[in-house]
Order: sequence, then structure tokens, then C-alpha cells
Amino acid sequence: MSELSLTVKKTIPATPETVFNAWLDPSMLKQFMVTCEGDNVPKAESDSREGGHFLIVMESGGKEIPHSGTYLVVKPHSRLVFTWESPHSVDGSTVTVDLAPSGDGATDLTLTQVKFASEGARDGHIKGWTAILDALAGTFG
Repeated sequence: MSELSLTVKKTIPATPETVFNAWLDPSMLKQFMVTCEGDNVPKAESDSREGGHFLIVMESGGKEIPHSGTYLVVKPHSRLVFTWESPHSVDGSTVTVDLAPSGDGATDLTLTQVKFASEGARDGHIKGWTAILDALAGTFG
């Protein structure tokens, strides 16, 4: 198992409270958990408490790709930590989302994911998370 990691940052034009709640709201997850134009999310579920589980089914090119995990840390409006399980991830991969006020009601979001099977897998996730954070910003912009 690799200890490779990635970090993606984005300023989101919404308050930390609004951005935090978007990560836990299935209807919002359906709007921004897309990695390519034309993709969609037909199913999203979230039991938004520490120890709770989530399921996000992404549809890309007519193929459904399930993503799921367990919330490890749910610190309102500032931090989420969850496991990340998908056909493209390895056991023990976790994602941390840190939120901080950025002025004018915006939020500086820093997403970090650890453990990848290869540099290529990590690089693919950088593209995916970048697209997801762009879509998240677009829902408020």
C-alpha cells in the first residue's frame, strides 16, 4: 500500500457553514460530485454523524461507479474526515476536508486524500477532486 497523498485547494463562494452542510446533504452531493461534464449522480445517501456511512453513485459514460465511506470526524463547519472506498481506491484511503473563512462570506477549502495504489491513481484523483471542487464552487457562484 502506498503512502502517496494529494492536496487540492479551492475558494468556495459560500460560508463555511453552507459548504460544510453541502458535503453532508445528499441532494447537494448529487449536484457537485461529478468529475466530467455530462456525468451525473443518480444516487446519494448520507448518515452524517461520526461512524455514519455515505454512498455516492457516480454515472460516467453510462457506467455506474459506487463510492462509499464512513465519517470518521464530523466537526461542524470546519472539518470532515471520511474513508474513501471505490473501484479506484485502496483500503485505508481517507479524505480530509478542512474549511476556513476567507472573507466576503467565502470559504477556503483544503481537501487532502491519503493512500493510493500508484502515482497514476493519485494523479487521476487530483483531476477528479479538482473537477468536484469546481462543481461545488459553481453551485454557489
